[in-house]
Amino acid sequence: MDTSLNGKVALITGASKGLGLAMAKAYYSHGAKVALLARGAEDLAAAEAEIQALSLTPDYQQSAAVAGYQCDVTDSQALIETHQQVVANFGSVDILVNNAGQSAAKPFLKITDEDWQADLDLKLMAAIRLTRLVWPDMAANQWGRIINLLNVYAKLPDAGTAPTSISRAAGMALTKVLSAEGAADNILVNAMLIGFIESDQIRRQHAASDGSLSLSEFIAKAGQRLPMKRMGKADEAADLALFLASDRASYLTGCAINMDGGLSKAV
Repeated sequence: MDTSLNGKVALITGASKGLGLAMAKAYYSHGAKVALLARGAEDLAAAEAEIQALSLTPDYQQSAAVAGYQCDVTDSQALIETHQQVVANFGSVDILVNNAGQSAAKPFLKITDEDWQADLDLKLMAAIRLTRLVWPDMAANQWGRIINLLNVYAKLPDAGTAPTSISRAAGMALTKVLSAEGAADNILVNAMLIGFIESDQIRRQHAASDGSLSLSEFIAKAGQRLPMKRMGKADEAADLALFLASDRASYLTGCAINMDGGLSKAV
């Protein structure tokens, strides 16, 4: 299956680690120019170097390029300035992956106004603002891909899952609205609903645990609770993101795809 991204420019938020980094590697390996957005300068530099090392592999595409941009996606002005830098360096953005975010879950009465606002700014408003920036060029070029990374609680929220489940549900609604508005201009908008994936977030959970298990033991034990008896790999999520960004997904839009190994009870 040809999933070439030659000549395409991809912008990925939360791109220095975990799922974002895995998707950036996949896009770069298939010829895209990839803009990595993250807050940490050191992590960005490490991710950029790791991706550039792929140029030494036999599958390297000459059209590929990568650059890191330090950016706090909750800062609307920083997003505008970073988008301008990306366009100046690589050209207009063809593929936007809204991946920035981290788990936030508390009992409802313990969630402050500040907690709500911070979660919405990070997970919903950043996606709205970046989409608004890249949309005009996608429409003018009659080609665009927007992928929103959500989680399975967007479909089936449960007690103690706010504020994340609320902001992610809003992200799913945003996905559907945008897909309907973008279809005529060949702007395809889909969401990936993540379950339990071996990622930096899982490593943070392990670091906060009692330390009785090694990271590999922690991951294996957590995976036993899942239908497939294992956690997913970041590369497996990246494969889906690659397909959604490619011309092979040319008639797929407005979908919220469970990337969860069968965890969610909702289709």
